[in-house]
Amino acid sequence: MAKELKFIAIIPARYASTRFPGKPLAQLGGKPVIQRVYERVTSVISNAVVATDDERIFSAVESFGGKVVMTSENHKSGTDRCWEAYQKQGEEYDVVINVQGDEPFIAESQLRAIMACFEDEATDIATLVKPFEEKDGLAALKNPNSPKVVLDSESRAIYFSRSVIPYLRGVAEEEWLAKQTFYKHIGMYAFRSKALSEVTALPQSTLELAESLEQLRWLENGYKIGVGITNVETVGIDTPEDLERAEEFLIQNS
Repeated sequence: MAKELKFIAIIPARYASTRFPGKPLAQLGGKPVIQRVYERVTSVISNAVVATDDERIFSAVESFGGKVVMTSENHKSGTDRCWEAYQKQGEEYDVVINVQGDEPFIAESQLRAIMACFEDEATDIATLVKPFEEKDGLAALKNPNSPKVVLDSESRAIYFSRSVIPYLRGVAEEEWLAKQTFYKHIGMYAFRSKALSEVTALPQSTLELAESLEQLRWLENGYKIGVGITNVETVGIDTPEDLERAEEFLIQNS
C-alpha cells in the first residue's frame, strides 16, 4: 500500500508589485486578498503558511490567525521564497504546494487535482492546465501572456510556450480551437521537497531565458512535471481593475 503523502501549502506574498502595490492587503468582500487565499487553501490542506518579505503582510496574517513566516526580500521567484519558507518549518513534508497569493478563488478541485499528480511516484513537480474553449476565441489562444502546454500520453508536460502549441499545419487558424484541444497553463506548482531543493539551485536555462518561463528550466534538467486538468476558471488579481472584477465575481458566487 502506497504511503500517505504529507503536504504543506506555501503562499508567497510580496507587498511590492509593479502593477498593484500592496495587493495581498487589498480588501475583497471585507477581507484582505491574502486571507481569502489562506482560508481557501486551509479548507483542503491543514498545513499552510504565508511566506512574505513585508511586516505589514506578516502582521495582517497574524491578525486573522494565519501562520506566516518572514523571508528574504531578495528572492527572484516565488519558488525560491517557497524553499526558504519550507526550510524554516522545522519539519519535513513530502510535497510542497506553491499557491499564488493573488488567487482568492482557488478551488478545492484544483488543489486536489495537483495533489493527485503525486500518486505517480515518477512525478517530481506538478502543475495545472485548463483546456481552451472555442468561445475563448483565437485572440485568447494567441495571447503570449497565457502560456500553453503540450502533454504526453501520461499527462506529463512535454513543453510550455508563449506561442500556440501544437501548430496545426494545413488547418486555417480560425478552425484551430475546433480541431484540437489546447491547454492553458494555470500557474500553480507543487514539488516533492527534494525536487524543490534541487530546482532552486539550478542556473537559468537556455529555453527559460528564451521564453521567460521558469518551468522550462525544470524540463531541460530532466524533471518530470505531472499535469492536473481543471475546468475551473481562475480569477487572479494583477491590477486594481482585476480586484473590481473579483468583487463582482464574489457577489455573483456568494
